[in-house]
Amino acid sequence: MKKVVLAATAVAASPLLLVVPVIAISAGSAGANVAANCEDDTRDLDTRALAAQVESILSGGDGEGVEVAQLRDPREQIPNARTILATGVAMNVPARGQVVALATAMQESTLRNIDYGDRDSVGLFQQRPSRGWGTVEQIMDPVYSSKKFYQGLLEVAGWESLTVTQAAQAVQRSAYPDAYAQWEPLARALRQAIVPTLGARGEGGEDDGEARSPAAERCAREGDGSGYGPIPDGTLPAGYEIPEDAPAAVRSAIRWTLGQLGTPYQWGGSCTAAHGSDPLGRCDCSSLMQQAYKAAGVRIGRTTYVQVEDGRAVALDDLKPGDLVFTRGTKDRPEHVGMVIGHGLVINAPRTGTVVRVEPLADWKPQILAARRVV
Repeated sequence: MKKVVLAATAVAASPLLLVVPVIAISAGSAGANVAANCEDDTRDLDTRALAAQVESILSGGDGEGVEVAQLRDPREQIPNARTILATGVAMNVPARGQVVALATAMQESTLRNIDYGDRDSVGLFQQRPSRGWGTVEQIMDPVYSSKKFYQGLLEVAGWESLTVTQAAQAVQRSAYPDAYAQWEPLARALRQAIVPTLGARGEGGEDDGEARSPAAERCAREGDGSGYGPIPDGTLPAGYEIPEDAPAAVRSAIRWTLGQLGTPYQWGGSCTAAHGSDPLGRCDCSSLMQQAYKAAGVRIGRTTYVQVEDGRAVALDDLKPGDLVFTRGTKDRPEHVGMVIGHGLVINAPRTGTVVRVEPLADWKPQILAARRVV
């Protein structure tokens, strides 16, 4: 079993300073790496020992005879984890949000309700009275501090589509933004072991599928994207990576389109200033494609009628990142276009009143009239 070393405790920022998080896009293989990513990322955690320790402590025992390396003081840590989960269940926070809370508390305090920390930080989540989280007495109440964390999380637009570490950082504004990820496997295992002890409250409509590991999510979502469920406008599903095995021009084009996520649609817009105040600088479906490939050094036509002739035709069962897919109208005169960006997703500017957004390829396939590969 691997030994986990606790990273430095971070500082929680004011709940009044929450902002919509910026999603960092990295490159990852859409091919060979998928198989590797499908391994269980709790494989270095003894989940049976953890479950036995949880059962012993929560039933009044001392947990002796069972050792989980990540829990140095389980008689304090496990009841605190149960309080965090019970609070989340009572607030109807989805399972994934509960995992975010546990991972955050593990990083901030190792799930101990400590009365000290960096500057005036205290409690399970190391919240600071000077930043508006409450008084020291309030923050030292595990139920109160858990509730305040969940309230902050629920205020983050699109948190459901963020990774656990991105969601935690959006609330905590930590000086160590990547530190939360190391605790995700333990957080998921704790939730799985503890939630059944909450009785009927622990069953209140929670979908354990929401707490799947990133590896399990990627495996479920590969292909046509049907495993993603609803994707909030202007966001990317958790764990998305630009396929590293795509051509450089395709990766550049995808990266450019992702930079326009959430910007308003404008029919006839040039897509040269999608974030600006001039509506004519915003994107319609075909200008989004044209400007994306222009940024990658590839010239394609301005309208769908021209773009459907650019490059070469490809079959629907051979779609790759960067391919243009056309819908509405006819095969020769399509009225709409989107770009396949890998991992079963398509990005497009749909219509007036909407924004540039990502959608599952599964929603597109029944309507696709033609597909073209321009690189």
